[in-house]
Formats: sequence, structure tokens, C-alpha cells
Amino acid sequence: QIIADGEGAKKIISITVKSAKSYKTAKTIALSIANSPLVKTAVAGEDPNWGRIIMAIGKSNIYINQNLISINICGQQVTENGALIKNYNEKIVAKKMKKQEISIDVDLGLGKSIATVWTCDLTHDYISINADYRS
Repeated sequence: QIIADGEGAKKIISITVKSAKSYKTAKTIALSIANSPLVKTAVAGEDPNWGRIIMAIGKSNIYINQNLISINICGQQVTENGALIKNYNEKIVAKKMKKQEISIDVDLGLGKSIATVWTCDLTHDYISINADYRS
């Protein structure tokens, strides 16, 4: 409920990172994705920009093998083994992102550990609320 009550929040995002070498590694990467303003604004705009997810994984400073990463957005496979899947249809994923609850699942292909974190999107309302409340 705390996430849903975020200032200007319109969407709840669950981020699950699995097949990590350790729980700490999985959680660090999940938090890097969750705290990325670029990922959060992409979700607000209902834009399945998987490159922003890859960027957030990279900025976590955790060793990964990019050739093993698979990403699902809203249950729809986007990448497999580090590459865009052949029959990827961005319009289908964008349509699924119109829902209030968004899931981002990342499979690192490196181990057996898993972590899930939750966050919300970052909207224009957030900026207005936080920029305009003082005179």
C-alpha cells in the first residue's frame, strides 16, 4: 500500500531477479532497476523500453554475463540469452503495460538465488507535487 500511495504514482511495479549467484546480488540488481528514473518513467509512459532495464542492470556494478540475460515485461518474453527474441512485438507489451500492476522479470542465468522488490512509476504528477507545494 505504501508503494501505491507514492506521490503521483499510477502504477505498481514488481521486479524479480532470478538465477543470480546470491540473494544479495539478485536484490542489488532488482533495486538498481527499481531505483532507475529511466525505468520508472518508461513504465509511466507505458513504453516497454528494455534497454533501460539493461542499463539499470549494468549500473548495479554486479558481474553478469549479458549473453545469458532474459527479460520478461508483464509476462511477455522480450529478450533471451542477451538478445531480443525473434518474434518480439513491442505493441503487445505496450498494451499489457496499460495495466496498473507491472511486472519486470530478469533471469541472469548465473545461479539459483532470487529476489523481488517493488516500486512505483515516476509521473509528471510527482514533479508537480514536489515542485509546486511551496510558494
